[in-house]
Amino acid sequence: MAELQIADIKPNDDSDVQLAVLAAQTADDKKATDILILEVGEVLAIAGYFVVCSASNPRLVRTVADEIERTVKQELGRSPVRREGRDQQQWILIDYGDVIVHVFHEEQREFYEIERLYLDVPKVDWER
Repeated sequence: MAELQIADIKPNDDSDVQLAVLAAQTADDKKATDILILEVGEVLAIAGYFVVCSASNPRLVRTVADEIERTVKQELGRSPVRREGRDQQQWILIDYGDVIVHVFHEEQREFYEIERLYLDVPKVDWER
């Protein structure tokens, strides 16, 4: 799989990449695991990037999602277009338009294997 470096990204994608990286780093700060940023824009018309992460329990799923929303709003001034799954706390989807954040309970992520659908897309290096 190709690794996409931030330097490889087109200039008009900067704000989307910035949001995706901020979401991934925030998830990491809140102890989410298996964090990936997938560049899905070439194969998926609805989004440019997916941020995918796992949390070990339902409470942590919600905590991670809430902190991503709070941090993105505070740092970038952006609110989600929509969000789903907050009440169930098993798979929370936060839709920012061109960036979609998926916060999974570990068991749900194993079941759905979302990244298996995008094996051939580049990954963005987000780690500090």
